[in-house]
Amino acid sequence: MIRILGTILAALLGLAFGSFLNVCLSRWPEGESVVKPRSHCRSCGRTLAWWENVPLVSWIALGGRCRTCNAKISWRYPMVELAVGTLWAYTVWCSFPNLVFPHAFTFYLDDAILSMIGTLVFCWILVALAVLDAEHLWLPDIITLSGIALGCLLFIAHLAMFLFFPLPIGVMGTRPGVVWVVAKFVLGILAAGGLILLIRWTYWLIRRREGIGLGDAKLMAMLGAWLGLSGALLSFALGVILGAAFALLVLVLPRARRESDTWLLSKLPLGTFLCIGGIVSALWGQPIIAAYLRWVGL
Repeated sequence: MIRILGTILAALLGLAFGSFLNVCLSRWPEGESVVKPRSHCRSCGRTLAWWENVPLVSWIALGGRCRTCNAKISWRYPMVELAVGTLWAYTVWCSFPNLVFPHAFTFYLDDAILSMIGTLVFCWILVALAVLDAEHLWLPDIITLSGIALGCLLFIAHLAMFLFFPLPIGVMGTRPGVVWVVAKFVLGILAAGGLILLIRWTYWLIRRREGIGLGDAKLMAMLGAWLGLSGALLSFALGVILGAAFALLVLVLPRARRESDTWLLSKLPLGTFLCIGGIVSALWGQPIIAAYLRWVGL
């Protein structure tokens, strides 16, 4: 019962934070404050009543339109709220067994809480970046660089707890060398970001023009900081597959065939697909990587 209540609470909080994220996604590209003015219709400017700001419910009740000017309210609003709410609920549901470890207030409990909170924040950041890149082909430094910093802080917190908190009686094994752990973490960030830089440089040598933005490199470095090199590479592989599938799907559409010359020069939001891959890697990365290693015989 507690697990169910916790999951419901996480879903409601996710909807609320998703609603706030929608405000940020609408105002950041315009250089507007996310605090003032109050929520309003982007078409007619009318300030919204409180009941028009209820996450997900208000959009459904209004039929996806402003009740004053009848302007359409983008599908992005309910989709972002639903995405954050679902991801947060799933994270708490899956994390709950680790939160009731019999050794209360031990290393395991504290580490599980820290990991759960980190996953919630990480998913929120990735949803924001995915939408910004899809709508504006924009991966702002304030988010990617801050994301790298937060990933480093989370790593330091995990490392400090592992090194200085006493392990429960009966747990065997030795602690790894700090220098090796830190070096592996830093190299993971550099290698993840460097992969995009290498592709960008190779494309420029061949075509003599920019093919991938620097924002994608910073995003990959952020994925490396949160997921490690293996998780970042999984995110990259999934992102490339999703991007290729999307490109093929668009290409078979009649309009794309009529404008094939123009379409071939258009840009795809690689960052959006990397973010989707990052979410998949954060939630299911370990079993996917383990299954792959078994498949290749390692």
